[in-house]
Amino acid sequence: MNVSSIVVQCLPKFMDEVVESLKNTPECDYHFHDEKGRIIITIEGEGVSEELAKLSIIEKIPHVIAADMQMAYSEDELDEHMQIINDAEVVPRMLNDDTIDATDIVYNGDLKKKDLGAFANQLKKQQ
Repeated sequence: MNVSSIVVQCLPKFMDEVVESLKNTPECDYHFHDEKGRIIITIEGEGVSEELAKLSIIEKIPHVIAADMQMAYSEDELDEHMQIINDAEVVPRMLNDDTIDATDIVYNGDLKKKDLGAFANQLKKQQ
């Protein structure tokens, strides 16, 4: 499932008419608008092609100047990123290494981006 936010633009004098049309179309969900003619809606679809078809219908509503996707959420993409997060090492290896003395661990601001195991071994060799 995909969900996208859309900013619809119209002239302020046509705001009420365009908002009413958007509220009555099954292609989107109306959320809010401002006095400058900007309207925020969301659309949902099983895929990008379904979302684009709905966007095309919205663009054809009378007095709509533009309808542009601003943010998109893809369930498949989220699942892929969650798998990466779940497979990642949450705790740096050196913190689980019983052979390293805790006093030898030097914090440099970001444990995830450093191979601190190699750094700790280098420290031991220097002592």
